[in-house]
Amino acid sequence: MNYQQLAQRVIDGYVITDEEALAILESPDTELLAVLDAAYRIRYHYYGNKVKLNMIINTKSGLCPENCGYCSQSIVSTAPIEKYPMMKQQEIIDGANRAASLQVGTYCIVASGRGPRNQEIDIVVDSVKEIKEHHPEMTVCACLGILKPEQAQRLKEAGVDRYNHNINTSARNHTNITTSHTYDDRVQTVERAKEAGISPCSGVIVGMKETKQDVVDMARSLHALDADSIPVNFLNAIDGTPLEGTNELNPRYCLKVLALFRFINPTKEIRVSGGREVNLGHMQPLGLYPANSIFLGDYLTTDGQPGDDDKKMLEQLGFEIDLTPLQQASC
Repeated sequence: MNYQQLAQRVIDGYVITDEEALAILESPDTELLAVLDAAYRIRYHYYGNKVKLNMIINTKSGLCPENCGYCSQSIVSTAPIEKYPMMKQQEIIDGANRAASLQVGTYCIVASGRGPRNQEIDIVVDSVKEIKEHHPEMTVCACLGILKPEQAQRLKEAGVDRYNHNINTSARNHTNITTSHTYDDRVQTVERAKEAGISPCSGVIVGMKETKQDVVDMARSLHALDADSIPVNFLNAIDGTPLEGTNELNPRYCLKVLALFRFINPTKEIRVSGGREVNLGHMQPLGLYPANSIFLGDYLTTDGQPGDDDKKMLEQLGFEIDLTPLQQASC
């Protein structure tokens, strides 16, 4: 396959076929640099060498009634994690101030659980209002689980710019990962955020015993959802979760997955997310040729690479931090 020609066709508006998508995932490792170069051609066309920085604050940990097989916070997990109820407003604001000092463009307010109680929405709403007063340029993303329409509207009115609710896997593979909510429940929450005028963020976790066709279907589903931001996580199997011991990935395949997501979602923010340190290892820098966004610092219950190391990585790649506010961003 001529990956460069395919990349140019995608820039010109072409939608790749399943056969072409699977060819990217199944390409021999000897063609990896050619695949990445072609994905970078698309990425550069829309984003140049800019990289968006995101930071998570885990405002409520554990205490979740859902049975997601990958998650250390779920009711079926025995992983020894810190558990605590919703943070106080000032703690959330302090986290935003720290994010701003590190040139983080998107601050992600995350809480475990099936969905937020109204009292938890109150805390997020009040926090976001104050954050926006001090950091009007900061993109604020909320990730609170399954939303009711009126909750989505309150978040929008408070100033939440983006809402994250990952589809995580394909519709076909969903029941192998969780049975306490449906795939359609997740899609509906993304649609509710969009209906409220909030930018949709939705992504996946790769490495959960899915097929390559599942990966293609996941990328296409996010294209159909018109998700503006797509976090691509790679399973970091945590002891004490049902997926404990699962180890299906290697760095080269992970890079091909990122390239595929760029080919199928050419104009969107593709974020190398959880598990990149474990699964990409020394090949992490190559992930930013197809992707244009990373998390800075730690994740929900697992450690990330030190922020200074990430910034050195960007500098050595010749990339620059993208500080464009969401309201002014365009592709």
